[in-house]
Amino acid sequence: MAAVSFVGSTPVASYVHARATARGKRVQALGGAKNHAVVMPGADLDYAADQLAAAGFGSAGQRCMAISVAVTVGDAGDAVVEKVAQRARGIKVGPGLDPASEMGPVVTPQARDRIVDYIGQGAAAGAQVTVDGRELELDGGGFWVGPTVIDRVEPEMSVYRDEIFGPVLSVVRSDSLDEAIELINRNSYANGAAIFTGSGHEARRFQREVEVGMIGINVPIPVPMAFYSFGGWKDSLFGDHHIHGPEGVRFYTRGKAITGRWPASNAGGSSMHFPTSS
Repeated sequence: MAAVSFVGSTPVASYVHARATARGKRVQALGGAKNHAVVMPGADLDYAADQLAAAGFGSAGQRCMAISVAVTVGDAGDAVVEKVAQRARGIKVGPGLDPASEMGPVVTPQARDRIVDYIGQGAAAGAQVTVDGRELELDGGGFWVGPTVIDRVEPEMSVYRDEIFGPVLSVVRSDSLDEAIELINRNSYANGAAIFTGSGHEARRFQREVEVGMIGINVPIPVPMAFYSFGGWKDSLFGDHHIHGPEGVRFYTRGKAITGRWPASNAGGSSMHFPTSS
């Protein structure tokens, strides 16, 4: 085996990268994420709320590109929380075989217990659980956690620091775009980040100054098309190669350089004679 490609949690990705590279393997190891979405006061807040709900609760939050932190700037905070909460309460949770279901269960009972515990930790630390997924009750089996919105989250809280991998959207209040960018850049994860804004100036500042691998401008899940590379920075990626696109091809390819010369008087070579017309 010449190469190892891995996707999982950051601790395991770091371990795989260290062990495989120590044995001379080529490695791409994608780790965890804590994707932020900044909402500016001048954004279309209804549009932003729609996108936050879809990106935060789609697949029950069990995807590496889920938005797990909404950073509201200035006086956008109350309106964003109210609008997202309204959408979260309206999501139909149920079995995947039910066409009416918009969100399914989490993957295991252990995942459910972990997510529920994080919601409790956030509440105990002083955050405001605006929509509480622990209150969801459904008949039959299934590892159910409802869409959850936690407001007034602070960066030192575990609900902000850790990758929860569930339908939990934390809301952090920020006074300025500068403060929001600084918050994102302090985070050890750097997979993706988004901004919702009506200002080209704010968008340009964000895309230049935010230190993450993938950036969305009014796009909540900035996953490029397959012909571009996918992957984050910092603790979200270990190795030199992203996946997809030219970098993905390069990872699975070993280049070979060929140098050749064919002199006319090549010893031992055959000579070729071409007939001439008269």
